[in-house]
Amino acid sequence: MIERPPFEHTLPQRLRFWARTRADVVAFRQKDFGIWHPYTWAEFERLARHFGRGLARLGVTRGGHVAIVAESRKEWVIAQLGIGMVGAVTVGIYATSPANEIEYLLALSDATVVVCEDQEQVDKVLEIRGRLPLLEHVVVMDPRGLRRYDRARLHDFEAVVASGAAAERDDPGLIDRVLADQTGADVALMIFTSGSTGRPKGAMISYANIAAVAESAIAMYGFDERDTLVSYLPLCHVAEQTFTVFLPLAVGATVNFGESLRTIQTDLREISPRIFLAVPRIWEKLHASMYIKAAEAGGLRKRLFERAFAAVRGFAARPRARWSLAQRVGYALWYLLVFRALLNFIGLRRARIAFSGTAPIAPELLDFYRILGVPVREIYGMTEVSGLATGQRSDESPAGTIGEPVPGLEARLAADGELLMHGPTVFVGYYKDPQATAAAVDDEGWLHSGDVAEWVGAELRMVDRKKEIIITSGGKNVSPAEVENALKTSPYIREAVAVGERRHFVAALIQIDYETVGKWAEDNGITYTNYRNLAENPKVRTLIQAEIDRVNARMPRVQNVRRFHLLAKELDHDDGEVTATLKLRRREINERYADLIDALYRETEQPA
Repeated sequence: MIERPPFEHTLPQRLRFWARTRADVVAFRQKDFGIWHPYTWAEFERLARHFGRGLARLGVTRGGHVAIVAESRKEWVIAQLGIGMVGAVTVGIYATSPANEIEYLLALSDATVVVCEDQEQVDKVLEIRGRLPLLEHVVVMDPRGLRRYDRARLHDFEAVVASGAAAERDDPGLIDRVLADQTGADVALMIFTSGSTGRPKGAMISYANIAAVAESAIAMYGFDERDTLVSYLPLCHVAEQTFTVFLPLAVGATVNFGESLRTIQTDLREISPRIFLAVPRIWEKLHASMYIKAAEAGGLRKRLFERAFAAVRGFAARPRARWSLAQRVGYALWYLLVFRALLNFIGLRRARIAFSGTAPIAPELLDFYRILGVPVREIYGMTEVSGLATGQRSDESPAGTIGEPVPGLEARLAADGELLMHGPTVFVGYYKDPQATAAAVDDEGWLHSGDVAEWVGAELRMVDRKKEIIITSGGKNVSPAEVENALKTSPYIREAVAVGERRHFVAALIQIDYETVGKWAEDNGITYTNYRNLAENPKVRTLIQAEIDRVNARMPRVQNVRRFHLLAKELDHDDGEVTATLKLRRREINERYADLIDALYRETEQPA
């Protein structure tokens, strides 16, 4: 194992350590127009240092706030580390956010500079700029399309880097002075909560928080410099920060920035990473893509696909150490015939470990990947504990749990089942909101997560958000997330919204998976023109009813979905129906679709 930076180092100090000890080793790669471009640790540090000096020339000072509105790409981490090198705080904003939401977040954070990805993001900021008196400068990573724009206080990213390089020649010691004074108590990031139950709040995360969560993750999963990762989720989310910034800068691992979320499967095949983080929606999409590939292959290949899973389903989800010799031989045969090709198809044949996080995933889906041979571990975390909080250590963990607390973090359950956590990863607090901070962290330092959980031996199982538990008119408690995740194991269901508060039974709003249902329709000679036309087809309703019946058969009766409605459109962030991380905004959905929900309950039913 190579020498690592000291635990107490901040992120910019860690970057400088790697630039000096592994100068010519690749730190990250960026894919542009199909080609992967490598950048060494020395280049990474130089670009970040010059960008930070350029920001200082624009008036950014220690403790100042600089926002970034962009997808995951090399400029994001260069900007973040550059902001840190001048002692300022990075404020992440989702590129999918509409202009009014960006205005709220920029105002809340007191940002004086915003770094935008491209013309689309610049246009949003220019639309609201007049209402943001503290916002002084806009920096753009990709200036295409901006030639005719008024360039007053609008700067190209590369120009800021060049300006910083010139400033360094005049005063080469500024960064050294800042880094010499930087400590773990300094705030590194402001990450906004998802806003699924209200307006987002700015959670402040210190360098000490980051160091603690990185050390905990390393202790649990053994990350090192040989690991390779793919960055594709938004870097304004703490989960992607953990796997793209916190851990690589702690151990010297290599990050690969794909072209976009849309190209993730191609990027995975090209990189074949050792470490992979995905949200449940990505795991669902990869699962659906394998079924589509099998259906398209048809004939012998489709039968082999079905036969392989049927043959090993009885044992392959169990820990491999418990397999008999016959089971090992049987699995090896099916691996050569089917599973190896599928693993290559999704780009995870070399994965040392994979993670599912940010939202609960259906246990059936985890079992599918364990059968396939992908070592998926379900993890749980939140912004207020700086990322990772609990995780499954090995394939001994039963599907459906979120594992045990990471080293250094204490966890306990309140009387009502709410998960409470205490340790060095608990965040500094919400920016300019002491009342919300006091509500989240009690006087003894215990963070109240808002999530209801239960112990399963030494591991935890997540039940649901405390505020989202459905209580039927019969007094039964139902976790909507459990119902929804079970439904989403179907390749034909992309999203589900379980309802039933104070009702006699559980019903659901269903969003079909346009790609897989479209393929099914084509195979069955069903014509359609668009999403709505497909969703409203009676044969599609029959298809979804069969999928719901299959799920109901293995669920407790109180969780059975008795009625459903197929949505005529996809749930959308711009319509306020989901957050930028695709979490359901239940209140908004219930209000928007109130008439449809009421229609599901118009006929009297016996209480469940």
